[in-house]
Amino acid sequence: MQAMNLTTYGPDAAFSPTELPRPAATPGHVVVRVKATSVNTIDMMIRDMGKDLPLSPDLPAVLGMDFAGIVEEVGEGVTGFAPGDEVYGCAGGLADLQGALAEYMLADARLIAPKPKTLTMRKAAAVPLVGITAYEGLHRAGVGTGQRVLVHGGAGGVGHLAVQIARHLGAEVWATGSGDAQLQTIRSFGATPIDFKAQTVEDYVQAHTGGAGFDVVFDSVGGANLTNSFAAAALNGQVVTTVALLELDLTPAHFRGLSLHVVFMLIPMLHDFRREAHGSILADLAQIIDAGAVKPLLDAERFALTEVGAAYDRLKSGQAIGKVVVEV
Repeated sequence: MQAMNLTTYGPDAAFSPTELPRPAATPGHVVVRVKATSVNTIDMMIRDMGKDLPLSPDLPAVLGMDFAGIVEEVGEGVTGFAPGDEVYGCAGGLADLQGALAEYMLADARLIAPKPKTLTMRKAAAVPLVGITAYEGLHRAGVGTGQRVLVHGGAGGVGHLAVQIARHLGAEVWATGSGDAQLQTIRSFGATPIDFKAQTVEDYVQAHTGGAGFDVVFDSVGGANLTNSFAAAALNGQVVTTVALLELDLTPAHFRGLSLHVVFMLIPMLHDFRREAHGSILADLAQIIDAGAVKPLLDAERFALTEVGAAYDRLKSGQAIGKVVVEV
């Protein structure tokens, strides 16, 4: 089978086409004919940082976590899937798991689900990692009807799905962004856009909540932006972050009585820990998508498997609006 290999790590590391043996089905796993895979920030970090990240695979490596494709072969003990089924998932591209930048991949059946019927393969491949992250964070925070939810980075990969899922759960949603394209994207998904460059946290909290703050703040930016999340949250509110790799003074969170939820959705893959939860979330997401409540946003640029380097560059440029997808 054709695959795109990395033989070195670093910001300028190039992907090279290579022929690899097609994987064979093993117990509990399926072989998937990959039709599309999306590029996530963590994929780019692995390429750029290599073994500075403890989850990076040994070289040579086939990256790519998300995929949509067709089941070709089913391993012993697998139920619920058969050859010919259209599926999607996040099941490789880190540690010792071969990724989706290949014509075929081996996937743990617990990490996949039937593809949303209303999505093309290209669109379905954009959903798994960001969709699971958004879904998990919002459910951990107990988002429900009547709550006020703020999403930081509402036009981003995780953020645009968090906006839509929160609305599906009955919340009233605001989201931060900047520039006409991002603010219009946020508005198109039914949230009230906030230009974080034009307003201070104090100003928009006052303007939209009367100074009370938001019941839930979903921070898909994270890092130093967490201080803004603490400032925007209501007393005894919930803060969800996808990036907590920093030292931070939690005094503001203490005096507001905030609960902090750190979402690191790669744990099931890395540690073989409750992998079935991801399959269940993907099945739920497929139903929500097919009901018309959630739509993934894809960047307009299209890339073939041999153009994966350009796809990574597109994401790194910051110019992409929506998920960057590679078609296989």
